[in-house]
Amino acid sequence: MPMTPLPFDPIARAAELWDDRVGSSTSMAAVTSVMRVQQIIQSAVDAALKPHGLTFARYEALVLLYFSRKGALPMRVMGERLQLHPTSVTNIVDRLESDGLVRRTPHPTDRRTTLVEITDAGLKRREDATAAVVEVNLGLKGLTDRQTEQLTELLAKVRRASGDFED
Repeated sequence: MPMTPLPFDPIARAAELWDDRVGSSTSMAAVTSVMRVQQIIQSAVDAALKPHGLTFARYEALVLLYFSRKGALPMRVMGERLQLHPTSVTNIVDRLESDGLVRRTPHPTDRRTTLVEITDAGLKRREDATAAVVEVNLGLKGLTDRQTEQLTELLAKVRRASGDFED
């Protein structure tokens, strides 16, 4: 990521060239913009979370557990909600557990299921990390609240059409 802004919009320039040499650049420009904005947002969120010793994936897991009714969820449910492969969930939980932010506990009625429970230290870390990401508006700059809502609605249409979720 350049430290100083470019004197032109490289995506707009690429769109002009795409129009001339390939055809309509509408989708290319939109997708390239989404990818670039994802990099910008990821960088801002990573910088906000780094002092708290968290990656975004680990932060998401803590938030998910915090939002759960009992502060604990089966690992399988965590994977479904975070939309991650079971191996990734295991790695995230391993790291959070080694940091004392979660603990594994047996399910009270299903011996085959392990629950992941957020600890008091995890609750505190989540609270501090949330303040940090909120302070940077999760990296999203330049939009009004209504524009942000519209962006979310538009991206949800793409996600729904791709089978990410059903209504």
